[in-house]
Amino acid sequence: MVIKVSLNELLEAGCHFGHQARRWHPRMRPYLYAKREGIHIFDLVKTKEGLEEACQYMYEAAAQGKRICMVATKRQAQAFIRDSAQQAGVAYVTERWLGGTLTNHDQIKSRKDRLTELKRQRETGELKKLTKKEQLLIDREINKLDRFLGGLMIYDDKPEVLFVVDTRREKVAVEEANKAGVKVVGIVDSNADPSGVDYVIPANDDAVKSVQLIVSKITESIIEGKQQYAKKVAKAAQEAATKKAADTAKQQAEAKKEDKEKQAKLEKAEKAEAERRAKKTIK
Repeated sequence: MVIKVSLNELLEAGCHFGHQARRWHPRMRPYLYAKREGIHIFDLVKTKEGLEEACQYMYEAAAQGKRICMVATKRQAQAFIRDSAQQAGVAYVTERWLGGTLTNHDQIKSRKDRLTELKRQRETGELKKLTKKEQLLIDREINKLDRFLGGLMIYDDKPEVLFVVDTRREKVAVEEANKAGVKVVGIVDSNADPSGVDYVIPANDDAVKSVQLIVSKITESIIEGKQQYAKKVAKAAQEAATKKAADTAKQQAEAKKEDKEKQAKLEKAEKAEAERRAKKTIK
């Protein structure tokens, strides 16, 4: 699977604009082309290569059934990331990244379990037994938990791959991922440090069109990868069912053969007994 991106697409989306030159990060030097009116300009060839490499990795990760989480807490990207993650069937974080999401997942899981239990109680009507004030407090707790953890409820375990829109803003998430051994794919602007990112997409992470173009390509890669994974699962299930049916048929044949052998032995014994009795009667 190969996702192709044209330089014109990147140019029209404004992916080439970096931050002011005085705010740049020296480690982004290899990805920069020039400086125009105090603004750094990205080398779109590097951006194209980085995006295509990231798309290929996301496809392979999805095709292997890995747990993926898309992270973007900046306002201009929240809604698009949420919609894209839901479309691709992966986890997402669009509010504040909770410290320990990757490095202290047991605590996060307990909060997720709490949210699941409260929602169950509300749906079954168990909360109606409480006073109105208690119900109000629990509704507030549900809304708060859902706001921060709702996008992570799709998985029981922690994510294995992070896609981050603004690696500088989501510095805590990137650092946690590095500590937890979680791969990071990220849009890295000229003012960010790319050293903690496994798959760097050097591009403008502020312009809406730039973010939407890159996220749409990543989402497309994930969807195709998940489709491939679904085919593998279906094929494995079919092979397992075929093997089970063959094993069952073999067992039935062996049981039938064993029954025949037992019946033959019984008939032989009965015949021998009849002959013995006949000889005894003649004597």
